[in-house]
Parts: sequence; structure tokens; C-alpha cells
Amino acid sequence: MVTPLAQKSTTEEIRQRFDGDVERFSQLETGQTATIDAPLAMQLITNAAVASTQPIRRVLDIGCGAGNNTIKLRQIAGHDFDADLLDLSAPMLAKAAERVTDVNGGKVTTIHADFRTAEFEPESFDVILAAAVLHHLRDDTDWLTTFQKIYDILAPGGSVWITDLVSHETASVHAMMWDRYGDYLTELGGAEYRQKVFDYIDKEDSPRPVTYQLDLLKTVGFRHVELLHKNSCFAAFGAIK
Repeated sequence: MVTPLAQKSTTEEIRQRFDGDVERFSQLETGQTATIDAPLAMQLITNAAVASTQPIRRVLDIGCGAGNNTIKLRQIAGHDFDADLLDLSAPMLAKAAERVTDVNGGKVTTIHADFRTAEFEPESFDVILAAAVLHHLRDDTDWLTTFQKIYDILAPGGSVWITDLVSHETASVHAMMWDRYGDYLTELGGAEYRQKVFDYIDKEDSPRPVTYQLDLLKTVGFRHVELLHKNSCFAAFGAIK
């Protein structure tokens, strides 16, 4: 049974869950074991950001968690940059600011907000990262306005890089991929763990196909889109303005 969008977790409920999970997400390589290929996806989006966008002076990390993706980007870039860290969870933000400041000499700004309601100047950022966060968007309007906002606040030549849970265009392929993901979770933590993850995804998340999101990136104005990696129900992709 799939929970209707109107009955999905509220922003406040999502915040509360992540408030209690800071330490797990503070592990750079193992913080998201429920996500297939999470370390590879993080490596790919940060490498792509550096390869496609120069200079990198200011970065926005949407749903930054404990700061892993910004830390990885600093490692790959090899130089300091200003980092704006945005998250619903205050404990996550505090941990992210502490960890990013330890490795990056640029200005670190924390934004305790929902990206959809946060205010930014147009063309403010060279790179935007969004890891395991956009699957919380709901209806088509929500997706469109969020992607348009990402485009609008990127500087010309800037880029956005996304890793996320995705669904599929056809029901049969979606079911096949979901079974494959279920097998991965069972191997990782047993049948109870598999069900626990499936239950919170059903309650909290509303992913869209990677094809839908690549098309949406083009719709809002991006001139180049790139699919970096896809495995089962997870993808890494992005776009350059």
C-alpha cells in the first residue's frame, strides 16, 4: 500500500526523525548504508562539481545533514570556499558547521529552514548539492517550483548535483527494482530491517523517476544535464546552467 501524498509525513515529523540521527550521518563513508552506492554517488557528484564548475567560491548544501557532501567537495576541490549549510534539523546543522569548519577556511553559514521557504539572492551560488533530500517534495508544483528556485539562485556557469532515491516510469520495472532494493536491505540487516526502511520510505518519501527530474531540469532552463550513475532505486545526476 502506498501512502497518499496528503498523508505523508509533515516537515515537522521529518525534522524530528533526523534530530535523533546525527551521529549516524556524521560518518563520511558509511553514514547512509541504507542507500545503495552512497559513497560512490557522493564521490561522483563532488568530482562532477569540480570538473564542471570553476571557480567554486560559494556552495549551498540543501539538506546538508552532518555535512558529508560539503566535506567531500572540499577534499576534491583542494581549496576553501564559502559554504551555506541548510537543513531542517538544528542538531544536524550544528554538527555540520563544526565538521565543515574543521576542514574548510571559508565562511560557513547555517540556515535552519525548509529550502522551499528560505530566501536567497539570485545567482548567489557556484555549486548546489542536494543529497537524499528532494524525495521529500510532493506534487508536481512542488517539484517544479523547487527546481526553478535552484536554477534561479545558481550563478551563470554554476551547477547542481543530486543524489537521491528515485522511482521508475513503469510499474513493472518499479516493482522489479523495489524487489532488488529489498534484497539489498535484507542482506544488510535482515527482514525486519528491510521492513523498517520500507515503512519509513512509504510514510515519509515521495520520489520521482530520474527521467522526470532530468526533464524538469531542462524545463526550468538548464542547458546541460548529466546522469552520472543509477543502481536500483538510487541515482546521481546533475545539471549545468
